[in-house]
Amino acid sequence: MNAQSSAPPAQNSKVFHRQLRTGLPTAVAGQGIELIDASGKRYLDASGGAAVSCLGHGHPDVIAAMHAQIDKLAYAHTSFFTTEVAEELADLLIDSAPEGMSHVYFVSGGSEAVEAALKMARQYFVEIGQPQRKHFVARRQSYHGNTLGALAVGGNAWRREQFKPLLIDVTHVSPCYEYRDRADGETPEQYGQRLVAELSQAIDTLGGENVMAFVAETIGGATAGVLTPVPGYFKGIRELCDRHGILLILDEVMCGMGRSGTLHACEQEGVVPDLLTIAKGLGGGYQPIGAVLAQGKLVDAFRKGSGLFQHGHTYLGHAVACAAALAVQKVIIRDNLLAQVRDRGTALQGLLQARFGDHPHVGDIRGRGLFWGVELVADRSTKQWFDPARKLHARIKAEAMVEGLMVYPMSGTVDGVRGDHVLLAPPFISSEEALALVVARLGTAIDRAIGSTI
Repeated sequence: MNAQSSAPPAQNSKVFHRQLRTGLPTAVAGQGIELIDASGKRYLDASGGAAVSCLGHGHPDVIAAMHAQIDKLAYAHTSFFTTEVAEELADLLIDSAPEGMSHVYFVSGGSEAVEAALKMARQYFVEIGQPQRKHFVARRQSYHGNTLGALAVGGNAWRREQFKPLLIDVTHVSPCYEYRDRADGETPEQYGQRLVAELSQAIDTLGGENVMAFVAETIGGATAGVLTPVPGYFKGIRELCDRHGILLILDEVMCGMGRSGTLHACEQEGVVPDLLTIAKGLGGGYQPIGAVLAQGKLVDAFRKGSGLFQHGHTYLGHAVACAAALAVQKVIIRDNLLAQVRDRGTALQGLLQARFGDHPHVGDIRGRGLFWGVELVADRSTKQWFDPARKLHARIKAEAMVEGLMVYPMSGTVDGVRGDHVLLAPPFISSEEALALVVARLGTAIDRAIGSTI
């Protein structure tokens, strides 16, 4: 067993941490798929932080690229200059982008990417003479970020509740949550068609000519525990959007850039969005960076119209961030890591099924590539969730940390209040032996946490 970590008392820290009642261990180093705290304890990073660290920690190629860029140029404001590294990264991303994507808008993270995409959608319709389009439609239990626009299209009740007075009005429809919502006797394809029909009705209520975009995570992430779409669902969505001239914005901040086994998760659905947001796996955590990939028709409308995008941030296209992301993507290509994600994903699925397939308190195991969710239930036969007051997710996280394991548990899986799940997003470089250790430690953490709540 690893040495116990020592967390400094929360009251001694002047950092405004996310939670203020208990202290946190101090991370001092990262090596491969492990993080190390000040006491020397090692933690397997089985969630990549928040599905960020696709290459793990301390990758020499990425560090060298960052050093080289700092020696050359750290920062130049994008209202004055472009940079060689931003141009090279954009070229690489567009070369591998979904069909029709022509430009990349660089930001500093996922929330900024979604915020920019929402503004792009609105300005696009202003530019082409359809300013009456003012509505977004999104899905319940989605998560698109914490800036106000991104939070508004997000559908997680708990995250939205106290900020509701600040949020724009967005229509939310059902998520693609097969485990709980597909009816008995309904095929996956029929279930998907039913969801498309629900969206169609929502659009008709708003008036198709008044809707700007439908916003969705290609694979649901943090708030719902890796919800994979049923066959045909997104094709139906794409056809519906095209029928009404509505943009399709796919959020792949968490599930994209190789995490699900292909560079873009939408490749597996056979659809091409109008705007695609990426972030976490783009830079692998080595620098803050995100981006919006935009279809050429949108960029052309801006160019022919006002000639500018009325939006911006100080650190757009930051040179060191672009250098880090470029290095990350080059390593993924050079080392054929997308194939490895698929291979390791199959192994991880098998390990999870072997450990939890018959577990009395695991209701569902779902995912793709190296992106997996384990949903916990009090009763498998009824799919009844644990009492939220028990805070099972927090207990699992605490027990996992004791075991030297970082995972991403969340509550509110079902509706923003009820339900618990654990999200796994290990680095692409993980070995099968490491994944086996991850599952073993997770099993111990879950069993201990559940044992303390019953």
